[in-house]
Amino acid sequence: MLSYQHAYHAGNLADVHKHALLAWMLDYMARKPKPLTYIETHAGRALYDLSAPEAAKTGEAAGGIVRAADRFDADHPYARTLTAIRAAHGPDAYPGSPAIAAHLLRPDDRMRLAELHPQEHAALAAALGRRAVVEQRDGVEMARAVCPPDPARGLLLCDPSWEIKTDYETMPDLFRRLAKRWPVGILVLWYPLLEQAPHAPMVERLAADHPAALRSEVTFPPVRPGHRMRGSGLFVVNPPWGLVGEAERLAARFATLA
Repeated sequence: MLSYQHAYHAGNLADVHKHALLAWMLDYMARKPKPLTYIETHAGRALYDLSAPEAAKTGEAAGGIVRAADRFDADHPYARTLTAIRAAHGPDAYPGSPAIAAHLLRPDDRMRLAELHPQEHAALAAALGRRAVVEQRDGVEMARAVCPPDPARGLLLCDPSWEIKTDYETMPDLFRRLAKRWPVGILVLWYPLLEQAPHAPMVERLAADHPAALRSEVTFPPVRPGHRMRGSGLFVVNPPWGLVGEAERLAARFATLA
């Protein structure tokens, strides 16, 4: 969906949930000496300015990372990444998932990023074009084309805007196909928890196809009157060892934000 720009939502509580678990997984994977591949299907622009008019308009960052930052120990991979990004880009900088990956991965690890929106792709290429393969391309198409990657050890994050309603039907089919072709890959899907729960049938299909997967969901109050988002979900195929406990600890942190 070319109308979607994440600058309005960067640093919200859904980002905190998604990025904290992503940072934990990448940090865990990078502890082993074997190289890995990171793939992202809807990458956005990588770096965001939380003092920009877009962030001020929605107030989502103020209700998100601004409130939640002190819930993380300084040595948590998410907190370490935030500190490093702010030191490099200023106190109002916020890393999207590609920037988190670029910070936590090692020089011999590979990154492949897709972003279809022209302006977002240009910003992404400017930020990470020397570190990653950055394509202006449909992310689902890219994932189907490049998986399994080389090296095969790796993680794929799929984070659609969900403004295209058929995404709820497409994602289970995509994950079934990717899991078959890339059985060792960690496959991560983020989805919003909205009023009337449009995600529920999709997650039921995913759970039926991947019974050993991790489902992490957190809820939080709407950031403003009329806002439909009530929480955030991650579905993780082949979750790394220890992720279940980390997801439980993160859910407990979110409970204090209610």
